[in-house]
Amino acid sequence: MGRRADCESRRQFLQAVIGGAFLVAAGPRGCDLGPGETREKPTPVILDTDIGSDIDDTWALAMLLKSPELDVRLVTSGMGDTVYRARIIAKMLQVAGRTDVPVGVGVRAGSGGGPQGPWVEGYELDDYPGTVFDDGVQAMLEVLGAAAEPVTLICIGPLPNIAELLRRDPAAARRAHFVGMHGSVRLGYGGRSTPDAEWNVRGEVAACRATFAADWLSRTITPLDTCGLVHLRGENYARLLDSHDPVVQALLENYRIWSATAAEDWARGRPDTESTTLFDTVAVHLAHSREFLRMERMRLRVTDDGYTVEDPAGPELDVAIEWTDLDGYHEHLSRRLLGPVVPPRRG
Repeated sequence: MGRRADCESRRQFLQAVIGGAFLVAAGPRGCDLGPGETREKPTPVILDTDIGSDIDDTWALAMLLKSPELDVRLVTSGMGDTVYRARIIAKMLQVAGRTDVPVGVGVRAGSGGGPQGPWVEGYELDDYPGTVFDDGVQAMLEVLGAAAEPVTLICIGPLPNIAELLRRDPAAARRAHFVGMHGSVRLGYGGRSTPDAEWNVRGEVAACRATFAADWLSRTITPLDTCGLVHLRGENYARLLDSHDPVVQALLENYRIWSATAAEDWARGRPDTESTTLFDTVAVHLAHSREFLRMERMRLRVTDDGYTVEDPAGPELDVAIEWTDLDGYHEHLSRRLLGPVVPPRRG
C-alpha cells in the first residue's frame, strides 16, 4: 500500500532529496548550471503536468523516466481533476519501477476524470507503494528548500500549481530554473503561419503571467513554433510498436485508450501507425539539452485572450523558436523511449 505523507515519510523524503542533491552538486560548476548546460551529474527536476487530457504528457513522462541526464525528485498533477491525473502518474511510475519518486496532488479545480480513465480504473493513490503528497504545491516548496543546488521545474500544462507556489513563497523562484511548454510566437498549431492562443497559456492566463514574470534563475519555453511540429512516424514509430519494454507498452496502451475515448475532434490519433503531436517532450529535452534547436532571447507578453506576443516591456525568456534538425530529434526521441528506465539514485 502507498503511504500518504505523514511526518515520518516527509522527513525521509527530505533526507533523500538532500542526500541526492549533494551528490548532484559535486559536478564541475556546482550551483550556477542552468538547463541545457553540460554537466557530469544529472539535473534535479520536478515535473508539473496536466497528464490525462492530451496524450503527449504521458509520452513526456515516459521520456523523462528514460533520461539519465535528469534526476526526478517529484511529479505533481496540475489543472482540473488533479486526483485523476495523480493516479495516472502513480501507475506509470509503478510500471517503470520508480516508486521512489513521490507524487504530489496539485490544486484541485474539478472532478470527473478524463479520457485515460479506463487505464486507471480500480487503481487508487493508496495503491501506490511510494509517497503521495496531498498538497503537491507544499511538496514542491520543500524540494526547492531542501536541495543543495537549483532545481529545474519542467511545466507541461497550465500553471495554477506554479502560481500558488509563487503566492505562498515568491522567493522560491530564486532557487529554480523554469522550463515550460507554453505559447505560440510566430507559428500556430500544425505549423500554421498565424500564432494561436496556446492551451497551456489560455487555460490559466493569470497564472501564466505570474509564472513568466517570476524571478527564476532562468526562463525557457518551447512554444508551438517548435513543439507543435513533433510527430513520430515511419521507422521511428514502428520501433516502439515492436518493443516489449513495459513503459513503452503502457504508453501505447494509454494512447489507444485515449484515442478511443476522447470526445474532442483533435483527439483522434492513429495508434497503429503514428503518434499525435508530442508537444511536451520538447520541454523535457530542454531541461538538459538544446541540441536540434535554435534558441532566441525574447520579451513576451501574455494577452487577456491567451496569446503570447513579443513586447519590449515583457519578461525575457529563452525561446526554442526553430528546429535546426527536427529529423534528428525524432530519431533521438524514438531511441530514448526505447532505452532503459533510469534507476533510483537515492536510498
